[in-house]
Amino acid sequence: MPSSGSESPYHGATAALTPYKGRDKPESQKQFNRAHAKLRGPGERANAQLKTWRVLRKLRCCPHRTGQLVQAIHVLQAREIRAIQQG
Repeated sequence: MPSSGSESPYHGATAALTPYKGRDKPESQKQFNRAHAKLRGPGERANAQLKTWRVLRKLRCCPHRTGQLVQAIHVLQAREIRAIQQG
C-alpha cells in the first residue's frame, strides 16, 4: 500500500495516497503509480492554468463569485483555443 501521510497535499483531505517511490518496483506498484498520475495530471494542469490568470491574483470577493468568474474565464479560453485550432 502506498504511503498515506497524516498531512495531505490536498486541502481539506485527511489523508491522501501517494505514489510508490524508488526503483525496481513490482508491476503492481508501477500500475498504481500510472493510475495515480492519470488522476492527478488534469488537476495539476488546471491549477497551473489558474495561476496564469492575472485577474485572480488580487481578487476580493466571495468564493461563490470567484467560482463563477473562473467558470466564465474557462469558457472564454476554451472558445479561443477552439477558434485557433479551427484556423
